[in-house]
Amino acid sequence: MARQLTVTVETFQIAGTFTIARGSRTQARVVVATVRDGRHVGRGECVPYQRYNETIESVTAQIESVRPALEAGIDRHHLQRLLPAGAARNALDCALWDVDAKRLGLPAFQLAGLSRIAPVVTAFTISLGAPADMAKAAAAAAERPLLKVKLGGSGDPDRIAAVRAAAPDSELIVDANESWRRDLLRANVEACLVAGVRLIEQPLPETDDAVLREFAHPLPICADESLHDRQQLAHVRGRYEAINIKLDKAGGLTEALALSDAALDLGFQLVIGCMVATSLAMAPAMLLTPKARFVDLDGPLLLEKDRPDGLTYDGSIVYPPVPALWG
Repeated sequence: MARQLTVTVETFQIAGTFTIARGSRTQARVVVATVRDGRHVGRGECVPYQRYNETIESVTAQIESVRPALEAGIDRHHLQRLLPAGAARNALDCALWDVDAKRLGLPAFQLAGLSRIAPVVTAFTISLGAPADMAKAAAAAAERPLLKVKLGGSGDPDRIAAVRAAAPDSELIVDANESWRRDLLRANVEACLVAGVRLIEQPLPETDDAVLREFAHPLPICADESLHDRQQLAHVRGRYEAINIKLDKAGGLTEALALSDAALDLGFQLVIGCMVATSLAMAPAMLLTPKARFVDLDGPLLLEKDRPDGLTYDGSIVYPPVPALWG
């Protein structure tokens, strides 16, 4: 039987509202690529992201553009040459990993050269808001060992202090999503130091992060929007001490694995991150977690309801996927 590709768009409700510096959302819209190869079926999920000029329509069109090649039997290594890094390639790449694992009767982690995947602690996200609202959310999550705090620029020292007071025992990392400006940098970093923050993610816009070369880093700063795949490693070197690897940015697990090795060779710490999506999007990223300093795969925890056979979360401990989900 010839290989077949199906592309679907699905919507999942977010529990409450998810807010970062660029805006708020109440839904997660995802694109799922399903590859059927005889009796074996593989799936991959991606999240089109407006920050990277992606829409549901553009990502679906990208996937459809390679339908003939995919249905003719190309492998995931050939796929890297047909599509750029981004959400569309991610969905297809992860679907090919899944169908290969099922066809060969081997877990995907073994195909990636790993001996096992262990359960790991994931961060839990505190959405951007007024300090009192963020403190309330942090207090409700204060038993979690790792919190990721979304920041927004002006007023962030108060937000950081409020979260720390509400969750005194949690390890904190913060994510400004490019919302800081040069005149805020020193004061906001000092507030992070006072609160015992472990890492600051993407404080400045991608177009203005050169200042980080001269700014003394009293704690690690992590590139997110400034880095997608291996091509940007030279750009961020000397500006950042860590990188956030997301499958939707890297364009799938194949590039993400290569990126993780290259980054570690250059001395970067790794954060394994995600968009707000279901367990199907998180599952392939679990293969990257053995190399990570921090894991941030809490997307399903932010949804009202995950998809069937989703990842198991025991508090902040996330377990590897079952084959019925992926891999």
